Amino acid sequence: MSKTKELIGRVISDKMQKTIIVRIMREAKHPKYGRIIKRYNRFKVHDEKNSAKIGDIVKIVATRPLSKEKNFRLVGIIKKSEAAQIELKEELK
Repeated sequence: MSKTKELIGRVISDKMQKTIIVRIMREAKHPKYGRIIKRYNRFKVHDEKNSAKIGDIVKIVATRPLSKEKNFRLVGIIKKSEAAQIELKEELK
């Protein structure tokens, strides 16, 4: 079992250079009513090659602080987004 924190989330922004914003969803029980609710966190992630695009599902890992708000780096892309593939086909026409 690894000590590093690994998370899986969806890219919601790729407008910065070498940085993406990833949204992580987790389910938690409501403290009073006991219902399962969704909680979201946003992390700035270092993407050295600018390979991830909006909508991709990615795996990230915690690392030393790379800047004021960046504490994660991109490990890999699990699933490419369908919208990005459609845009590429339209550009080729």
